[in-house]
Amino acid sequence: MTSFERFLSVWVLAAILAGLGLGQVLPGVFGALAAVEYASVNLVVAVLIWAMVYPMMIGVDLGSLGRVGRMPRGLIITVVVNWLIKPFTMAALGVLFFEHVFAGLIDPASAAEYIAGLILLGAAPCTAMVFVWSQLTRGDANYTLVQVSLNDVIMVFAFAPIVAFLLGVTDIDVPWQTLLLSVVLYVVIPLAAGLVTRAALMRRGGAAAVEAFTARIKPGSIAGLLLTVVLLFGFQGPVILSQPVLIVLLATPILIQSYGIFALAYGWAWLWRVPHRVAAPCALIGTSNFFELAVAVAIGLFGLDSGAALVTVVGVLVEVPVMLSLVAFANRTRARFPG
Repeated sequence: MTSFERFLSVWVLAAILAGLGLGQVLPGVFGALAAVEYASVNLVVAVLIWAMVYPMMIGVDLGSLGRVGRMPRGLIITVVVNWLIKPFTMAALGVLFFEHVFAGLIDPASAAEYIAGLILLGAAPCTAMVFVWSQLTRGDANYTLVQVSLNDVIMVFAFAPIVAFLLGVTDIDVPWQTLLLSVVLYVVIPLAAGLVTRAALMRRGGAAAVEAFTARIKPGSIAGLLLTVVLLFGFQGPVILSQPVLIVLLATPILIQSYGIFALAYGWAWLWRVPHRVAAPCALIGTSNFFELAVAVAIGLFGLDSGAALVTVVGVLVEVPVMLSLVAFANRTRARFPG
């Protein structure tokens, strides 16, 4: 890692502060950028995420995808943790904190909406940013692609029934435009671009050319991450600064869930002797959230100014610092896993 990458957490903190400050100084600019969206997907952020995902997609080798099936344990952990554990633990934490621990601080009507927002986050595991976290932990690009693709297929069928069951709402209007657009933007397009680029580089200079090109564009990926943080915190700066105590209360169960799910998946992978290049992305997929989908459903069910929508936004703000801390932990514990 370069010196810049080793201090990435410092730069992210600076980006958070810059976002909060610029959001206050230039509210019109951030308002205009926030309005550039389609189907609840902000297109400016989408371009930045694409820039982050593209370098890893260059590492995808279609000829190697068939070998993924020889290591099923990583896929089993991903599916079980994401779909049989995570939504239900998030719901349980929501009830624990907003009906008991924080009951004296929040009115019951708001508490119900906050719990709903947590459930929506818990039922929507990550699609896009996991490629970034996988790259930062030197994850297997081919395996990560299969894990995310399997996750997306399950999400199409399982998201609405799980949310309906946990919320007690039978009429869940899944925003298919958001779901499909996100998959196309964050998986299909960068994958196609990465495959074309890889093919051209392999013809020109083989694996060495692929590695050299990826190293050259990696700073652009990190810059995309930092600019994304600036935008996210700039968009939500007024909410954070006007209700800091509430933001802390909402973030508490999200933080516990994030670190708890990571510990479960990462520990399970360690016990099963899953190679680190598979174990790290496997644990990070469940920890991260598909926030575009969660935000869109929260707004559709409860309204733009609802407590549920606010929780999903807090999930976005918490995610990057939490995921970077887990990436650092995964990198420090690499030697404890098989090579």
